[in-house]
Amino acid sequence: MFSYRHAFHAGNHADVLKHTVLIQMLRYLNQKETPYMVVDTHAGAGVYALDGDYASKNAEYETGISRLWERKDLPEALADYVGLIKSMNPNGRLRYYPGSPYCAEKVLREQDRLRLFEMHPTEGRILEDNFRKLEAHEAAQGRGGGRGKRVLVQKSDGFLGLKALLPPPSRRGLVLIDPPYEDKNDYRRVRDALTDALARFATGTYAVWYPVLNRNESRQLPDKLKQLPCKDWLDVTLSISGPVPDGFGLRSSGMFILNPPWTLEKTLRGLMPYLVEVLGTDAAAGFTLESGVPVAPPSKVRDR
Repeated sequence: MFSYRHAFHAGNHADVLKHTVLIQMLRYLNQKETPYMVVDTHAGAGVYALDGDYASKNAEYETGISRLWERKDLPEALADYVGLIKSMNPNGRLRYYPGSPYCAEKVLREQDRLRLFEMHPTEGRILEDNFRKLEAHEAAQGRGGGRGKRVLVQKSDGFLGLKALLPPPSRRGLVLIDPPYEDKNDYRRVRDALTDALARFATGTYAVWYPVLNRNESRQLPDKLKQLPCKDWLDVTLSISGPVPDGFGLRSSGMFILNPPWTLEKTLRGLMPYLVEVLGTDAAAGFTLESGVPVAPPSKVRDR
């Protein structure tokens, strides 16, 4: 149950897609002065050392952020994403990669709130330590203050913890759901959590990261999410190559957003071809981008 460590995958092509989309959604929310809450149900450790034992084992960041690091022709949304990561690596060397908690914290304003869940005992402890060190570092420089009120880490099940936070007091919020999917029950729990969340907070924005795999649960998840009672949805996938002979390794992933910002689809249509060109490794690389409104599941025909 606790075998998954995101550090093995930090900065890969899936992270590029996930974190670019996340940052753009938060930039949109920042356009209004009213505060909002961000909930990350599977927060991980927060920051990853790419030269550490886990990240360097397979060096998956070489399929993602490493290919963008020195580019001078980045589309605006990708330049925003890469710029955020460079702010964590001021000497210019790509060493540290921020997970979604740090990406969000960098974009949130003083009045906004960040609620982080991580059930893995080691990851949860590291996440708390990382934010504590960040607070101490900024305090030593005469900056910061108040992060303890704005950021709350809970070492518990994010699927369950989400219920108590919705709706947020300001009625503005974004929920990121990003489980490891090692347990096939995660697919069911994603849909169940969203069904409950939409009943509590129908106008919230919900972003689900998912792997595109050759298994029924993965293939069926987007279609099941399209049936949920939201205003509209957006589904984007990025594939860096076709299947490999041994069937191992993540080659494709997606972000499914319920109640997305109206600007997001246009942004993605501009940057996804670029990502395919730069991150793709063979002719099967590509992307999909769909949007729509909920569709009711097909009705069952009773035998007469």
